[in-house]
Amino acid sequence: MTGTVLWDFDGTLGHRRHGTWAECLLEILDRHQHDHPWQFTDLFDALATGSPWHHSDHPHLADADRWWAHITTVIRDALTGLGMDPETAAGAAHATRATYTDTRAWSLYPNALQSLDHLRAQGWQHIVMPNHVPELPAIPDALDVTPRLTAVINSAATGFEKPPEAFGRARAAAGPGPMWMVGDNPHSDVASAQAAGINATWVQRPYGRGIPDLPAAARMVLEHRGESHTLWWEIPPACAESARATHPVG
Repeated sequence: MTGTVLWDFDGTLGHRRHGTWAECLLEILDRHQHDHPWQFTDLFDALATGSPWHHSDHPHLADADRWWAHITTVIRDALTGLGMDPETAAGAAHATRATYTDTRAWSLYPNALQSLDHLRAQGWQHIVMPNHVPELPAIPDALDVTPRLTAVINSAATGFEKPPEAFGRARAAAGPGPMWMVGDNPHSDVASAQAAGINATWVQRPYGRGIPDLPAAARMVLEHRGESHTLWWEIPPACAESARATHPVG
């Protein structure tokens, strides 16, 4: 084995249609309350605090039902704060679990599998390490990513977000050898990896949009695998004509 690449998932290897939690919630409201007055920006701002990924250490949320109980409370309170009646808000919050985790709504970015396979052929192993929902393992499994992985270290299963505890768990799972982090978040993925002494590649997606250039990230790992000091590389988004999801489920 040459080394280990740690991958974020949502926004790096794959994505849910329409992206964020606010857009998922907007789907639910559009489906059940066609005349609602709320826009994406209303929901995005209302959900800006309180979720597990806003805090790095909460072992009590390592249980799936407790994790979702916390999330549904955050969403319910956000909706009532926007003026929605409590019963409707609770119903929308409850629907979030099934809607967000529906694997048919998830796709891989272009060249995700090819990039993983190219690195594996050069002796690198892969660990997916996201801040994500308890049901995360079903998503890469449905997208044919799981057979390419050594491990999945998911915050909702361990109770620890990135950073810092997650990186210690990754080192334990990976064993000896060089390690790289690849992700779309310059803070939780890249800066936190560097702080842990791990090389990092930031696949940029300006304003949460665009397509991460995963082949370029793979090349970066291979070209700089012999470096002895901690590196941080920034990779611009892929070209516009590549801006389509691949390998959808269903």
